Amino acid sequence: MDFLRPASWEEALAAKAEHPTAVPIAGGTDVMVEINFDHRRPEYLLDLNRVGDLYEWEVGEEAVRLGASVPYSRIMENLRAELPGLALASHTVASPQIRNRGGVGGNLGTASPAGDAHPALLAAGAEVEAESVRGSRRIPIDAFYTGVKRNALAPDELIRAVHVKKADGPQQYSKVGTRNAMVIAVCAFGLALHPETRTVRTGIGSAAPTPVRARTAEEFLDAALEEDGFWDNGKVITPSVAKQFADLCAAACNPIDDVRGTASYRRHAVGVMARRTLSWTWESYRGARRASKGAA
Repeated sequence: MDFLRPASWEEALAAKAEHPTAVPIAGGTDVMVEINFDHRRPEYLLDLNRVGDLYEWEVGEEAVRLGASVPYSRIMENLRAELPGLALASHTVASPQIRNRGGVGGNLGTASPAGDAHPALLAAGAEVEAESVRGSRRIPIDAFYTGVKRNALAPDELIRAVHVKKADGPQQYSKVGTRNAMVIAVCAFGLALHPETRTVRTGIGSAAPTPVRARTAEEFLDAALEEDGFWDNGKVITPSVAKQFADLCAAACNPIDDVRGTASYRRHAVGVMARRTLSWTWESYRGARRASKGAA
């Protein structure tokens, strides 16, 4: 196994172009596990730790540009207001040591359906900035996951950053695991309210071959909130609406039985998380609405 260690982003792109099978490594929290258990033996490892640009983030007027190697701990500390769903997901990642090393770029590159960041990125409507010596492009998160641990990157492309719109409403994240830390998700769920467009977005992890959205559930809830005037009147969402939303989220799953949980349990748990996160986000929305009216 050869170890490639570029000193700049340009050198990294050149190395990836010359060695398309090279496996990028930054935090190493996924790659090293696979190597240590002999699940993967790449011909080349492409070490990105000296590429400083990958550890930077920029808060713009509408969105955050998050470098691929920005550690989860930095997201928790610095971007909680702008990216609340992703910050909550970051809290659930493994241990403090791994949160100080791992980043969203690694989660995306591995594209495991159980990756903790995926539900939050789906719910927020992120875009992945991919680059090669041929140029740069942005891949909508909905088109990024192409199969089990497969993504839309070309062989010569690297993930440079993730673009996530700043939250315009409450966001939530929930995860089921066999313990409270250092655990792969049995299943996970992310929800984001977007009051500006009067829409909701979801993200489901570890309950299908890829991270997925519950699109039918989103469409149902969008219509229910609009038809009954919930965005305007700020009333409590009725139990029947919450239950239907939860049932549709559970139906969006296509899980498997494995050592962490059964398929039926995963479907049930996703429904429970959907109902609870809807309750939490809607209460936050109602609270913010009352506060703004009081200030006025």
